[in-house]
Amino acid sequence: MPFASSLSEHPLATHATGEVVGQILEQLGPQPDVALLFVTGPFAGAMDDIAGAVRATLQPGALVGATAVSVLGGDHEVEESAAISLFAGRFPASATRPTTVRLTAEREGDGWRIRGTGDLQGDGATLVLLADPFTFPVDALLDELGSTSPGLQIVGGLASAAGGPGGNRLVADDLVASDGAVGLLLPPGIGAQAVVSQGCRPLGDPLVVTKSERHMIYEIAGRPALDRLLSLAEALSAEDRALLAQGPHMGVVVDERKATFERGDFLVRNITGADREVRAIAVGGEVEVGTTVQFHVRDADTADEDLRSLLAGSGGDAALVFTCNGRGTRLFGQPDHDAGLVSAHLDGGPVAGMFCAGEIGPVGGRPFLHGFTASILLLEG
Repeated sequence: MPFASSLSEHPLATHATGEVVGQILEQLGPQPDVALLFVTGPFAGAMDDIAGAVRATLQPGALVGATAVSVLGGDHEVEESAAISLFAGRFPASATRPTTVRLTAEREGDGWRIRGTGDLQGDGATLVLLADPFTFPVDALLDELGSTSPGLQIVGGLASAAGGPGGNRLVADDLVASDGAVGLLLPPGIGAQAVVSQGCRPLGDPLVVTKSERHMIYEIAGRPALDRLLSLAEALSAEDRALLAQGPHMGVVVDERKATFERGDFLVRNITGADREVRAIAVGGEVEVGTTVQFHVRDADTADEDLRSLLAGSGGDAALVFTCNGRGTRLFGQPDHDAGLVSAHLDGGPVAGMFCAGEIGPVGGRPFLHGFTASILLLEG
């Protein structure tokens, strides 16, 4: 197999680095086309040395990496303790070589000026994007690329090892940075399929927004939005009502041209508040008048079923997994859930990845920044 993954929980960074590199060399040999490095917070200060050792010993053609609160490798997830996960792969000699990308951003008026996007072109290419949540506007980048590179598939996540700017580390070849974003650009022709599991299920029926302003929804199908939500709650079972009380979500249809809507057609956003005086609800994103929406709930059983169902319709020989730091044991009550399902789907094939402060992946053919999601890139050898 042209892919390999390794994981070490050794408490010393030097030993952990040696273990993951050694495992890759045993499985794949030196000089792979790509390597992806995921390092937890206790090793963040040693990222320069870790990345340097990977480059010198493994000699990958392209290397990217990030720090995270937790990482995964194979069928195992290491949550909030010292660990290193490493992934490597080779691609057909006929394929264009993958390259790394370095992105930075600065404020410009009311928006952002993002530098480094010039090379992000190519219909059918895939960008594995790793970004610092405190210094890089991922939403702005996704909006820009949605216009300039609509055929570019984007999967990845936000570094999660730090609670403020300057604490995360990002790797692009011989660069180790604490801001901006890095990416691995996989050219067209490389088998790369994105699977985005938002872990929600719908309640009620799809309805059209009839009055809204930016992130505030005032009316849904001619009735006050808050009254729609409360009426739905009254009609639910006690179990679903309890889930709704824990935190309702709004599914926003991405492609209105469809006649019916099902799993994968909705971009799920949190309902962040309500205005009882005007009977409106606030959503974590702008919703325009005429948009079809549907209320959703999220729980462990739904998240499990959603991921299983999406994987069942997918192929792949290896996987990169970017899962939310609110999943794992916090959501499922036991470790290794997402890693275990993906590994089983691949019959034990190579799996690596990290827990993110936001996950990046396509819904309805467009890339978005998500929360509580598992965004997976399945690779074919």
